[in-house]
Amino acid sequence: MAKRGLGMNENISFKLNGEVVSVYTNAQRPLLWVLRTNLGLKGTKYGCGEGLCGACTVIIDGRALRSCVISVGSVKDKEILTIEGLANDGELHPIQEAFVKHDALQCGFCTPGMILNAYSLLLSNPEPSRQEIIDGMEYNLCRCGAHTRIIRAIEEAAQKMKGAV
Repeated sequence: MAKRGLGMNENISFKLNGEVVSVYTNAQRPLLWVLRTNLGLKGTKYGCGEGLCGACTVIIDGRALRSCVISVGSVKDKEILTIEGLANDGELHPIQEAFVKHDALQCGFCTPGMILNAYSLLLSNPEPSRQEIIDGMEYNLCRCGAHTRIIRAIEEAAQKMKGAV
């Protein structure tokens, strides 16, 4: 008999963007690839594959985590939010609106991870200082250099979200 994670597939269920989903796959498979290939959610990006760049950031039970280094088996029965689930009834989330307003993106590759990391930051600290935003976003990399616009967008989103979190 094969050991768990060494080739055996199993059904793994979790809540994804508000809906319970189940996938039949190897429990050791990175969550990133399950989201992209099994579930067709392309907003979560593959960047470095080592959890360093932040392009693959998703929210798991309220915390921003890197989906490229998290096994799908470890999220069994947890709640996951991807960029596709952040908007509500077709209305952009205030963070998404602020990113658009402040042109806090160029190529857009890092944007989903940036937005979700900012979302997690504002959940834990609804009124961050500029320095707390800089520190909280430090490990989400943007090769285009939109960092100052990203910081302004998060500052505005924090103001807009006050009392709503």
